[in-house]
Amino acid sequence: MAQKIKKGDTVQVISGRDKGKRGEVIQVLPKEQKLLVRGVNVVKRHQRPTGQLRQGGIIEKESPLYWSKVMLVCPSCDKPTRVGFKVLEDGSKVRFCKKCGEIIDKK
Repeated sequence: MAQKIKKGDTVQVISGRDKGKRGEVIQVLPKEQKLLVRGVNVVKRHQRPTGQLRQGGIIEKESPLYWSKVMLVCPSCDKPTRVGFKVLEDGSKVRFCKKCGEIIDKK
């Protein structure tokens, strides 16, 4: 199955407590169908001091959220959109915006 959202894409949350927020995808977890998005779904974790982390305390970090809760933001029209796929003349498969028709994957 082709990946509709990739690392480095800008996405907008469409449901949940962070509805309307935008952020960059840090990591894609395809087996769990989840994404890590910078600045979205931030949770607080109590961390004990360890060897790598010298100072303990309450740490804020992003938690994964389901990729059905986000939509890709088109770089050209700057709106959340559904993603389609096209095969170009050279045989490469690219993603395109369903709203404006522009190709999302720039080489």
